[in-house]
Formats: sequence, structure tokens, C-alpha cells
Amino acid sequence: MAKDVLCEVNNCTYWAQGNKCNADEIYVVSHKGKQASTTEETDCKTFKPGM
Repeated sequence: MAKDVLCEVNNCTYWAQGNKCNADEIYVVSHKGKQASTTEETDCKTFKPGM
């Protein structure tokens, strides 16, 4: 599991100093409900295609 979750959205409720996310959990989705194959098709900058 990730040690730190980074966030550059400083107007988010869960944003913390140092670009940290202090949410209890993270929810990542693919765009348009389809299976993602690239980072641009997700809202996750660390996405890597898997299986």
C-alpha cells in the first residue's frame, strides 16, 4: 500500500500541507466507465496497465 498519497488540488477538503492527501480512502475511476489502458483514461497519475 502507498505510504504517501500526493495531491496538487489545494482547494480539496482532504488536501494537506506539502501536497499530501489526508482522506481515509482513495477512489480512482476510469473515464466513461470503460476499461482503462492509458494514464489519460483514468483520474490516477500513477496508473499502469495490468492484466
